[in-house]
Amino acid sequence: MQGLVIRNTGSLYQVKTASGDTFDCRIKGNFRIKGIKSTNPIAVGDRVEFEEREVEDCLITSILPRRNYIVRKPANLSKQIHIIAANVDLALIVVTVNHPVTSTVFIDRFLATCEAYAVPAQIVINKKDLYTTDELEYARNLSYLYHTIGYESLLVSASTREGIDEVASLLHGKVTLLAGNSGVGKSSIINAISPAFKARTGDLSEVHDAGMHTTTFSEMYEVEADSYIVDTPGIRGFGTIDFEKEEVGHYFPEIFRYSKECRFSNCTHTHEPGCAVVEAVKNHLISESRYNSYLSILDDKDEDKYR
Repeated sequence: MQGLVIRNTGSLYQVKTASGDTFDCRIKGNFRIKGIKSTNPIAVGDRVEFEEREVEDCLITSILPRRNYIVRKPANLSKQIHIIAANVDLALIVVTVNHPVTSTVFIDRFLATCEAYAVPAQIVINKKDLYTTDELEYARNLSYLYHTIGYESLLVSASTREGIDEVASLLHGKVTLLAGNSGVGKSSIINAISPAFKARTGDLSEVHDAGMHTTTFSEMYEVEADSYIVDTPGIRGFGTIDFEKEEVGHYFPEIFRYSKECRFSNCTHTHEPGCAVVEAVKNHLISESRYNSYLSILDDKDEDKYR
């Protein structure tokens, strides 16, 4: 039988067939040694083949070819990857400029990873109703910055539903991934789109103004026929993996554009003479925050960074 993985709790996978039936499945014993170097060889969004069993959980025997997937460095096994979701049509990174603050480094690492794995991405700035005048201005400036690079963004409030219809309009006919730090309101956005989903939400820590982990595993919600939202656990940091230094600039569209004018074809855009990227940063044609994010990825030899 074949089906779509709609929930992954770590050891158990819920698989939905074309007829709408769901089956609890586990991985067949030798599955993990078939060249898949990840903490979770099967992810939400995977289409799989499985064997139905009457008494015990069904057994997943193989994964059908993936169109794409998006990964991050796991918190404890740095030599492996963690697959966040597979077969994604759109990734929405949910951010907040306060309550809690999402760093631009986090945003840029996520966007670079989407570029690397060929996943279209947009930004959703949530909690508009909580922001001061200065914070709203910063949110709009942030939105404009990413618009100039090629990433569209929406400024919304899950609490008041402002902008939620615009988010919902992006979902038609797509598998859409929602990702972001804990506490930015991913589950609240899902519930605002449809309260029937009943995604778990939580409060911020009063001490750290940071989110408490309420979503503990990835889950896919069906918005309408052939339209799904993937809710993911909150990510504290976003560690990149398998990025070659000479390729990192390819995942920053504005850096890639200016790199064509560099004197050296293997320019790292850090110290070389005749570097068009460094010159563009000096002339404010590339934002300093984006350039600093680029440098931070180059510096990812430190295995403990951005977990």
